[in-house]
Amino acid sequence: MDSRKKILEMLDAKKITVDEAMRLLGAVDRGEKPSGDKPIEVLTDRISRKIKYLRVLVDSPGSRGAGAPEQVNVRVPVALIRAGMKFTSLIPHEAGDKIEAELHSRGVNLNLKNIKDEDIDQLIEALAELEVDIDGGDGKVKVFVE
Repeated sequence: MDSRKKILEMLDAKKITVDEAMRLLGAVDRGEKPSGDKPIEVLTDRISRKIKYLRVLVDSPGSRGAGAPEQVNVRVPVALIRAGMKFTSLIPHEAGDKIEAELHSRGVNLNLKNIKDEDIDQLIEALAELEVDIDGGDGKVKVFVE
């Protein structure tokens, strides 16, 4: 079956969104094809996977005097991240300048005034590939999306 037709059928069946279909069609037009028997399925696997949460797990042996282990298990909804990014437009101009200056002094070059919906989508897509595992003698930290 033609890749473009398969993408449109997936869109029609509501297996992917319009934005995901556009990205897939763009990838097909650019000639991007993963190796294997089912190239379109491989392309859609990353895109159609719905990221719902950013998860942070911390497991630390007792660092408090009592020796009780400390555990942190945080699930941040991606919708909250998306909403928070949109709220940057409500930050007063003077405060936004101070925030950007502080971020810049710490090596983060981010212009809060120019964040667009596409940028937020790209950020969330990038999160799909995020996985951080830190295993030290004094505990473990894991950051991932689900």
